[in-house]
Amino acid sequence: MSSDVRTVALLGSTGSIGTQAVDVISRHRDRYRVTALTAGGGQPELLAQQALDLGVEVVAVSDEGAVPALREHLDRLSAGRPGGASQVEILSGPDAASTVAGSGADVVLNGITGSVGLGPTLAALSSGSTLALANKESLVVGGPLVRAARVRPDQIVPVDSEHSAMAQSLRSGSHHEVRRLILTASGGPFRGWHRDDVKAVSVDQALAHPTWSMGPVVTINSATLMNKGLELIEAHLLFDVAVEDITVVVHPQSVVHSMVEFRDGSTIAQASPPDMRLPIALGLSWPERLDDVATPCDWSSPVAWTFEPLDETLFGAVRLARQVAAAGATHPAVFNAANEECVAAFLGGRIGFLEIVETVERVVGEHQADGGELSLDDVLSAEAWARGRAREVLAER
Repeated sequence: MSSDVRTVALLGSTGSIGTQAVDVISRHRDRYRVTALTAGGGQPELLAQQALDLGVEVVAVSDEGAVPALREHLDRLSAGRPGGASQVEILSGPDAASTVAGSGADVVLNGITGSVGLGPTLAALSSGSTLALANKESLVVGGPLVRAARVRPDQIVPVDSEHSAMAQSLRSGSHHEVRRLILTASGGPFRGWHRDDVKAVSVDQALAHPTWSMGPVVTINSATLMNKGLELIEAHLLFDVAVEDITVVVHPQSVVHSMVEFRDGSTIAQASPPDMRLPIALGLSWPERLDDVATPCDWSSPVAWTFEPLDETLFGAVRLARQVAAAGATHPAVFNAANEECVAAFLGGRIGFLEIVETVERVVGEHQADGGELSLDDVLSAEAWARGRAREVLAER
């Protein structure tokens, strides 16, 4: 094993990002050594298999009740292996992922879904690790806290395909040369529909994303374009570009993952067939590139890429995100937390599709942020209020 092997702590290893990260790492074992995995605990057999295949030292689950099943699967799957599962330490509880994130790995890949990823993000940054960030919510809800926790300016490497594309494109010029960022969106399954058409869409219809295979929360966020609203705020915070200088355009083919327009009129784009392994690999290896991570574009056949403006009458989440970003303070935390509650209600069949963004907008509109410097307690309190208020509004419906 070469001296430039990077140690990796992989958070959310059994999710969509995590499983693809395991695939990337497994094909480049000469470059990485995974020291720890974390997961919620809902798939203990998969987590145990990952831990043994990667030879990790620590496994953490947020659900303490998942520990017996995890230990059972570790013991069963390790039968006949040298050392067995006895060398795998198991951590559990709500702070377990933060403990792993702060353990000092060279790279911490945060693939956790939701604002619960904020604690691990802060822990990774404070420990000096490079943070490969797929958990956009932690930056959205705790932007000032995340930025303040950095111990070096290049410590956060974005893993979202759009922000990875921007980071790659931004290497073509200096910050003062940037005119605007262009954030691309597939448009989701309801692109081109009228507002009346989507009132009665089913959960299955909303989960049928035309391009990407993702977890249910991210897929619903992509259907409402709430995901694009969160990504707009994330881009604003990551790259220090004003929200009014970030344009969202619909690109159904999802091949151009985002663009940067420079002051001289040049636009630099990053293009590749939709495959999250590419931005994941870049997050792990930045600023270097690994060999043969994904299949490149095929230039031997005719192809057409199209771009169109976003219909903000149907997809109001992006407009609302601009307002939230401008308001700052705890408004982004309220925006995200209310949305998580509404998505859960939609997936549970308790509300209609359009009620997701409508409810989020109402909760955000009622929020009164305290002045002063933002603290973690402020963020957590705002989230708790937003979740409670969202449940009250949904109950009224």
